[in-house]
Order: sequence, then structure tokens, then C-alpha cells
Amino acid sequence: DAQDPERLLQCPYNKQHQIRACRFPYHLVKCRKSHPEVAKQLATCPFSARHLVPQPGLGDHILSCSDRGLVEQDIVHQPWGSQRMAVSTWQAPPCEEDWEAALVTSPSPPFLSRATSAEKSQLPSRLRAPRSSPFPQVPWKS
Repeated sequence: DAQDPERLLQCPYNKQHQIRACRFPYHLVKCRKSHPEVAKQLATCPFSARHLVPQPGLGDHILSCSDRGLVEQDIVHQPWGSQRMAVSTWQAPPCEEDWEAALVTSPSPPFLSRATSAEKSQLPSRLRAPRSSPFPQVPWKS
């Protein structure tokens, strides 16, 4: 039974390892790190990461892989396959902002600038312009 999680599988890195099917993916990761010289000689099947075969035999394995039919069947029956060509009909709502008109009608500049002496004299009598900056003077601005 291919679906039995308790069946024993042989580790491709160490033939003495017999691993339960439900733990096999975790064991492969761990054992690959422990046996890097064997890992270099094995190739992973494109249909199942559980299938590790010698690199020269990968082509033959792909032709006879038991999981190949499952993957091909999934690809054929994907609902997104036919929708890939669909074109979106969404349109952006009309924009109600007019940035150019806002610039023309704006009563003050959108940034702070240094006040000229004429502008300082237009301040109300209870207010005065500062004589110095509240920020420390930087040496290169002197």
C-alpha cells in the first residue's frame, strides 16, 4: 500500500536506515547533511522529492516514475490553465483631484521659506520674527 505511513522505506544515503514513510522527508534532509559525498552522486526526481536516484539513472527513472502520472494529471486538470488567457476588464475610477488647479489657487507656498524684511514688518505687533535659528549653526553654512 503506497499510502501507508507506517511502511518502511530504505534511505538512499545509508542502506542500513529503514525509515517509516511518514518520517522519510525529514530523514532525507538530516541524512543528506551527514552524507555529503553520497548526496553529490544522487539526483532528485522532478516528480517527487522522496525519489533520490543515481545521477546517470535519472532519465530512466523519470520515464518510469510512479508519481509522474499524478503530476501530469494535476497539470491537465488545473482550473487556472484555461483562465491564464483571461483579460482583466477592471477600470480605475475617475480621479477627482486636479493638482495643477490646487497649485494656482493655493494662497501660500507648500513649503516654508525665510521671511524677507518686508514680510517681517507685516507681522502683527504682538509677534516678532526670531533673530536666530533654533537649530545649532553648522560650520559649513557660516
